[in-house]
Formats: sequence, structure tokens, C-alpha cells
Amino acid sequence: MFDTQIYEMSQCIGITGADFSSRLSFCADSKFTQQELPAWKPLLTPAIVIGTFSLIGVVFIPIGLASLSASQEIVELVDQYDVECVPADDKVSFIQDSKTDKACTRTITVPKPMKGPIQIYYQMDNFYQNHRRYVKSRSDEQLRDKGSAHLVKTCEPEGTSEAGAPIVPCGLIAWSLFNDTYTFSVNKKTVEVNKKNIAWGSDKSSKFGSDVYPSNFQKGGLIGGGHLNEKIPLSEQEDLIVWMRTAALPTFRKLYGRIEADIMASDEVTVVIQNNYNTYSFGGTKALVLSTTSWIGGKNNFIGVAYMAVGGISLLVALAFVGLNVVKPRTLGDPSYLSWNKESPDYLH
Repeated sequence: MFDTQIYEMSQCIGITGADFSSRLSFCADSKFTQQELPAWKPLLTPAIVIGTFSLIGVVFIPIGLASLSASQEIVELVDQYDVECVPADDKVSFIQDSKTDKACTRTITVPKPMKGPIQIYYQMDNFYQNHRRYVKSRSDEQLRDKGSAHLVKTCEPEGTSEAGAPIVPCGLIAWSLFNDTYTFSVNKKTVEVNKKNIAWGSDKSSKFGSDVYPSNFQKGGLIGGGHLNEKIPLSEQEDLIVWMRTAALPTFRKLYGRIEADIMASDEVTVVIQNNYNTYSFGGTKALVLSTTSWIGGKNNFIGVAYMAVGGISLLVALAFVGLNVVKPRTLGDPSYLSWNKESPDYLH
């Protein structure tokens, strides 16, 4: 016990060996070991407490109002198409039949003007990308370096093809790549979808190699999702990069592309969907989302409401302290409020 205390004391001021023995008394009496170092000890007077809560309320409420106003100005259109785009009763057999034409046409009427760029998302529900085995089923070394193509141990059951060759990119995440496609026209005029720069720049430059090309992809024993162009390096396959950034919740959106043109109110947006992705086997849903953006990002009322709630509560607390200080004031530093003095006859009032 004594040796442990001596060792901890020596570590507190960084001395050892002979140097320690010569400065033992200094260490024992130092401000550090005696817990006498300078510290900030704020005096929470009524004025400071009331002022702090009032300041929080005055700052947070305007931020909340601005955030809520920006969110309300965002135009967001959500169209769930997974049910309507499958005419057959046996949806799983329909979606797995490679010979069946899965084209589906949807028409969306725009209620408010949408200023470009308009973000295009696909939304999925009941898809647990955060499942531990799913998240681990990838090889980051393989994605970065073409010399690591053989590192597929963590990718089972999608590590090697039926012929035993390594799959690049391997793993369940890449294997389940989303492969629905969307073609847009506004008032019967075709609109181009910009699919450049939809992935994080850091992912493209650091996580996916410019000299790594797909090989043996979707050639395993299981039916997967989308295919990749083997002539394009992984760092330029942005649909894959977006998909490989797994979602934390079972309901999520991922960026598909952007429409750079403006869309006016009452315009009709026609979407031709190739409904290829199988969400029917696990009871998932799919939806297409068109959304404008603002300085807070996409539509999100929660941020504004949260700021306003915190600001409002802070103001109410400040008012409560004001009332308490007026109705029942206390003298600062009055020792009569100490528990051991409350029963003393000298302090009874």
C-alpha cells in the first residue's frame, strides 16, 4: 500500500530514482498532492443564475425560429412506390425474375415552386444496415489498395466467387448495392440527373482507391443487388460509395442525384422507375424523395422545435427564480441556513 502511494506521488510531478528521493518532501507538500491548485469556483448568486437562464432563452429562441422557418420553406415530395410498382401477388418471385420488365411510371404534381438544385433521394424502411454482421462484412484494405484484393476474410459469405476468385469489392454491403433507377421528365420534357459529387470527398479520396477496379462482382452463389462497371475505378463509382456509408437507423435516405433545373408549382414530374431492388423478402419499403435544401440542410423541424423548447424552458426557469427571489429572498452567505445552525437557539428567529 505504501509503495503504491509513493509510486503515484512520484508520477504526479514526474520524478523517479535518485531524483525522487531528493525531492520527496517537495512532492509531499506540493499544491498538486494537497489539491490546492487554482480552480474556478463561481459564486452562483441569484443575479448570475437568472441572467444565465435568460441569456440561454434569448439566444436559443431566435435560433429555433430561424431554423423552423427555414425548414418550413423546404419543399419535400415523398412517393412510396414499392407496392404499386409490383402488379403480381407474389412480389418476391416477381422481383427475382430477371426476364420480367419491372418498369413503373409514377406521376408527381409539384405543389410549390422548387428551386434547383433539387436533391433526389431513395428512402428505405426496415433495412437494418447497422446489423453487426452486415457492418463488418467488408474489407477496407481491399477498397483502398489493389494489392489487397485477396484480403476477403471479413467478407464472408461474399468473399470469393463460385470459382474461388476474390470478389472486389467483397462483403454483404457492396453485394446488396441499391439498383433501382429513376428517369425524370417535367411536363413531358426529359430532365437530366446529375450524379456527380453525390459522395463525400473524403470517402472518394481516402477510402476507395483510384487504382482499384471491380472484379468477380455479383458472381457469388447468392442473388445480390446492383452491378458495377469493371472499367471504372471504385473511387469514381459514387453510387457504391454512398451505399457503403452504412446508416445508423433502419429508416434512412441516401442521395441518388440532383436535378439542377427549377420546377414550378403545378408542374407534373413523371418518373420512370426500374423497380429492381428486392425489399419484399424482408418486409421493407422503398420511396422516392425530391427535396430542396436551405442553410440547415434538408427538411427537419426537430432542430427548430428543440431550440425553441430549450429557450422557452430556460426563460420559465429564469422567471421562476425571479419570483422565488422576490417572494422569499435570502441573504447571501447567511450562516443560519446551514443545517447545523438551524436548531441552534442563537440563530432561531
